[in-house]
Amino acid sequence: MESLIEEAKKCQEDAIKEIESASSSSRLMEIRNIYLSKKGRLSSLLSELRNVEAKDKGRVGAILNKAREAVQNAFLAREKQLKEEEMKKELEKETIDISLPGRNFTPGTINPFYLIRDEICDIFASMGFRIVEGNDIESERYNFELLNMPHDHPARDMQDTFYLTNGLLLRTQTSAAQAHTLEEDLSKGPLRIVSPGKCYRRDDDDMTHSHQFGQVEGLVVGKGVSMADLKGTLALFVKKMFGEKRKIRLRSSYFPFTEPSVEVDVSCAKCGGKGCNMCKGTGWIEILGAGEVHPNVLKMGGYDPKEVSGFAFGVGIERVAMLRYGIDDIRRFYQNDIRFLASFHQED
Repeated sequence: MESLIEEAKKCQEDAIKEIESASSSSRLMEIRNIYLSKKGRLSSLLSELRNVEAKDKGRVGAILNKAREAVQNAFLAREKQLKEEEMKKELEKETIDISLPGRNFTPGTINPFYLIRDEICDIFASMGFRIVEGNDIESERYNFELLNMPHDHPARDMQDTFYLTNGLLLRTQTSAAQAHTLEEDLSKGPLRIVSPGKCYRRDDDDMTHSHQFGQVEGLVVGKGVSMADLKGTLALFVKKMFGEKRKIRLRSSYFPFTEPSVEVDVSCAKCGGKGCNMCKGTGWIEILGAGEVHPNVLKMGGYDPKEVSGFAFGVGIERVAMLRYGIDDIRRFYQNDIRFLASFHQED
């Protein structure tokens, strides 16, 4: 009996000593299992009560229970203490030093490609044109055939493109949207649309050419629409885009979907038309192609060329942006250079 009491006291002292020296919650749980679990040392001592004489069981049992209670209380106290210490360390690790300077975030800017695209569309919208979005992926029918370029037409070589499967391709011009609009216009009444978007051609990737570029194509169809209407429309566009002093001139050219066709030049902003290195001494800079809509295009679109006529034009977005902002390399539009884009910051 006395030996059991001595062993209980010794077990209590050892347990409390180890509990107080535990440096982590995991170690504390190991100590608890050693002393307080069902097969622990204190539980084993309690099972020895059956060997104690009946008259002494009450006293010895009280001593054993007191020892167990003391160990349990020590365990709970140390558990609480360790949790507080661990929480404090975790909070210190996650502390934000508010004395450090804050990080400045520079707001993004709009690529000049989109600034010019939107401005071109706004100008034509103010003249009553409707904006029509096209598809980047087109069929040969809409990209070539309905624009008066049948399968063996040599003009297709001028627009060498990227072919996909099942007769699909990346469009070479936004005129494909015009072909859709002509075909889908059931009223066959007056039309006045512009179609902005990306085009794709297998071209040399130098400072003036890229395998992808932007266009805004325009189309007007109605009764009595003439080249005079085309010239007046483009003259107004150029003045709104480049300034009131800018003039245009038309030069004869060739496009399979217009007849007659013209190249449109704008007077040089640098020299005012006198001739300089920018305009190569001519006083003029080419900006777009245009012409009267070819009768075949009208027929394939379901219109009667004897009743209506029209004009079409296509202006390169990057071309206008390069002239407007003095950009020297078309590849700058696609390089995402923050220094370049920051030059076009606009206040809300």
